[in-house]
Amino acid sequence: MKKINFKAIIPYIVIPLAFLLCIVYYSTMGDATRTKTEYYQVVNMFRNNEVSEYKLNLSSGMLEYKKVGDKTTYKYTVPNVSLFVEDVHEYLVAYNMENPDKQVKMDYVSGSANSWWVSLLPTVAVMVLLSVVMFIMFKKMNQTVQSENNKTLSFGKARYRKNDETKNKTTFDDVAGADEEKEDLEEIVEFLKNPKSFTALGARIPKGVLLVGPPGTGKTLLARAVAGEANVPFFSISGSDFVEMYVGVGASRVRDLFGEAKKNSPSIVFIDEIDAVGRHRGAGMGGGHDEREQTLNQLLVEMDGFGENEGVIVMAATNRPDILDPALLRPGRFDRQITVNYPDLKGREEILKVHAKKKPLGPDVKLRDIAGATVGFTGADLENLLNEAALLAARRKLKAITMKEIEEATMKVVVGTEKKSHKISERDKKITAYHEAGHAVSSYYLENRDPVTHISIVPRGMAGGFTMYQPEKDEMHLMKSRMLDDIVGLLGGRVAEKLIFNDISTGASNDIERASQVARKMVTKYGMSEKLGPIAFGQGNDEVFLGKDYNHMRDYSESVASQIDQEVEEIILNAYNRTEKILTEHIDKLHKVAKELVKREKLTGEEFEKLMNGEELPEVFAEEEKTEDEKAESIQAENDAPVDVKLSENTESTQTADGPDNENDTLKKE
Repeated sequence: MKKINFKAIIPYIVIPLAFLLCIVYYSTMGDATRTKTEYYQVVNMFRNNEVSEYKLNLSSGMLEYKKVGDKTTYKYTVPNVSLFVEDVHEYLVAYNMENPDKQVKMDYVSGSANSWWVSLLPTVAVMVLLSVVMFIMFKKMNQTVQSENNKTLSFGKARYRKNDETKNKTTFDDVAGADEEKEDLEEIVEFLKNPKSFTALGARIPKGVLLVGPPGTGKTLLARAVAGEANVPFFSISGSDFVEMYVGVGASRVRDLFGEAKKNSPSIVFIDEIDAVGRHRGAGMGGGHDEREQTLNQLLVEMDGFGENEGVIVMAATNRPDILDPALLRPGRFDRQITVNYPDLKGREEILKVHAKKKPLGPDVKLRDIAGATVGFTGADLENLLNEAALLAARRKLKAITMKEIEEATMKVVVGTEKKSHKISERDKKITAYHEAGHAVSSYYLENRDPVTHISIVPRGMAGGFTMYQPEKDEMHLMKSRMLDDIVGLLGGRVAEKLIFNDISTGASNDIERASQVARKMVTKYGMSEKLGPIAFGQGNDEVFLGKDYNHMRDYSESVASQIDQEVEEIILNAYNRTEKILTEHIDKLHKVAKELVKREKLTGEEFEKLMNGEELPEVFAEEEKTEDEKAESIQAENDAPVDVKLSENTESTQTADGPDNENDTLKKE
């Protein structure tokens, strides 16, 4: 509910009330003074015995009288008091003596000579009150106008955030798993601390540093660490904060931002998501008069206009360097690019140590094992993983985070929340079980395979079930044989449905989509087609960039497009036949795994290995359903024994390092 501003509505109440008081006051004044009464008429009223009583102020001449039979008090100002007394007084004295029963009451007051202004006091008070109210209103209106003017004048001011605090500042010690990136940025720190040592040798420090990498890898954290190490002001702003619907505002904000940075030099200007304002010029629909392009032009001028000793370093972050304007990347502007990629095994372990420093870990938790199971996770992903595990442990009233919570948190982050309350029919459960068993069994007999870690037919997120693999090592490159085997594993669910039910379902839609994408990239991007050869087709068309690709034409003919489709189709069909052969030969394993999934709903990697080796799993006994509170109490009872809690070592905050190629999907799920 919106709060009422009583101060704002007070003038609108006081002014009408004051006018009302004035009207009431003047309406209650004597009517004699408001009517045109002549002196002789007043004297005749007295002589005609029409007055029952009166009072005369001898100083001011104010006459107040009442008529016979009328209780109203009339007022009249006598022009000459002495003359009135002569004309009326003697007559009334004689009248009172002759008529003792109908005497006229007479009263003479000798008031001060200045008593006339006393009657004006109410009017003066009302006028003063109105003047004060009007003054307050005009003052408030003036302040409102000035505020609006200030807003208008500040419209072109940059909306940056300045961080120059010495307490809790971010340093390189807070950045884990990014040793090479920190080495590249050490030069920037040294220049900001001691620029003379560089200029004395004629060296020019890079004016701009562009941090490139996937989201969540710690680009912003690295920029803050540079400012913290150098102990200089840090001006941070988002690229979208420059752009407005009004022409010229973005350019004005750029000038204001760099003006403030120069005043506080040495300093760092950090522009996050610079692709919002630094896109390729000529790509917009507004031509050269586009507001975004004017903002970019001003940014280019400001970066190129720095002197050698001004001490302002521009840092920016983006995950789309391919769409940036070339002029922005030339020497003298962003002339240094630092790639902040996915962390490797060692980097992930260091990041986990940082985020787990203040979290109590159980004796079974090994950060090295977690790092090995989270290939492709960014620093933000790892922080979220440990946070989810801590939340699970808190809900279960545990004293420490155990490996069980971390495994469940991993599946929650990768696949989604488990929908335990969702009721599944026996038919759907059986279809899902054979589908997931098809993925697992077909992948098991491939040469290039990753071990299965979990199989589940319990819905999670948007998936009806999933099969999770754990890559045994980080891979920088994908081989053709590996990609073909991946397609076979993706088609395992569809083939299993066809073999068992002689029908197919919609559950394999995502599998088919991913398999088709892999096959098409093999032909058009990686040149892995024997028929078409090592040629890339349709370069730069993976993501449509409206404007730049608006008039872009396909760089291959219709006949080549037909051959590409044929090659993709051949890759998919060959993989389908391989999958069908594997599952047909091992149909007994398929039935065995599917039946256990229907019975248990989940299988671990160890249980799956036992089934594939011909071993039997222990029988499952139905347990009575427990509420969440009862489950939490039982878990707490199991953990009431003293726990050897350990705190992970190392520093405090996040992030990043070099890692596998972006084409590598890590924890695979279907």
